[in-house]
Amino acid sequence: MRKDGTGNYSQFTGMLAIAKASLRSIFRSPSAVIFSFLFPIIFILVFGFLSSTAPVIRVAFDAASKNDNPIYEKLLAGNNLKVLTQPYKKSKEDLEKGHITAIINIREVNPLAFPKYAIDITTSTAAADRIGLLQSIIQKAIGELDQANLPQKETYAFVVKETLPGRVYRTIDFILPGQLGFSLLSAGVFGVAFIFFNLRQTLVLKRFFATPIRRSYIVLGEGIGRIIFQLITAIVILSIGHFAFNFTLVNGLITFVELLVLSLVGLIVFMGFGFIVSGLANNESAIPPFANLVTLPQFLLAGTFFQIDNFPTWLQPICKVLPLTYLNEAMRNVAFEGAHLADCTTQLSYLLIWGVFLYAIAIKVFKWE
Repeated sequence: MRKDGTGNYSQFTGMLAIAKASLRSIFRSPSAVIFSFLFPIIFILVFGFLSSTAPVIRVAFDAASKNDNPIYEKLLAGNNLKVLTQPYKKSKEDLEKGHITAIINIREVNPLAFPKYAIDITTSTAAADRIGLLQSIIQKAIGELDQANLPQKETYAFVVKETLPGRVYRTIDFILPGQLGFSLLSAGVFGVAFIFFNLRQTLVLKRFFATPIRRSYIVLGEGIGRIIFQLITAIVILSIGHFAFNFTLVNGLITFVELLVLSLVGLIVFMGFGFIVSGLANNESAIPPFANLVTLPQFLLAGTFFQIDNFPTWLQPICKVLPLTYLNEAMRNVAFEGAHLADCTTQLSYLLIWGVFLYAIAIKVFKWE
């Protein structure tokens, strides 16, 4: 016992000893460190990048556009426009689906006087939420050129806008696939990690070894149960989205079934993360930090809530490596664009590569006892 100078027990010294021991235990807890330090920092960084980055407007220029002029240079000088170089037919399809805001054509109308150029903007009703920002960007570029080079009442160029009919792209059409994908990721990681850790801790797996069933069939049985449950969840989510909020299913029942197939593929891949986490965790309290290290970055960076184009250029390659990015992309292509599974070979190939990689690690780290 610690005593003060009079030989009595020091309450203050005892309090400090308890505080020291408590502080040590907190810092030794992965959950406390990760939830208190790492996650808030990740949120601050992600939303800080979003708030400090100008909104990105995706456009295409017509092949006939005169781009060797100050107007074109001024438009590209800012960070707002992302110019896609692609055939006109592809640009027209993207315009109708709302993937790009406009097709721009800069025409020379008078080489000897002002205005010298006409800027034709072909947009669609699917891009109604972004066309106003694009027009502001163009008018600002024209205004800066006028102010620097021309007397009052003269202008360097004028804008002509044409609006084509386009498919209505609702917020739910972007949000729901991302939320479904994240639900599958969370279920695959947290569900599998906790189930197999608890089976190991309670010696249920060990008791299974006394029966004739093979180890592989134990894993398959638990996995099939998880898959069936999550597919039911996917059916409920898609049904509520479609019937309550008009979530787009372009080809009706065919699209619905293809989304379920994608859900199945995504869940099987994500379960690989769960097997790895259950093998690495030494106790139950270590599972949430490990699992959140897998799920949270994908939740924020894989296009669940925001277009990846809105992130800084250096961060976008990281976003495009994540498996949830490819699942979200495939689901949106199937649901809204009318693509079929055969058209999603790129996304499915990346998911397959991730699956092989994850299960190769899972086999190495998975523990039976």
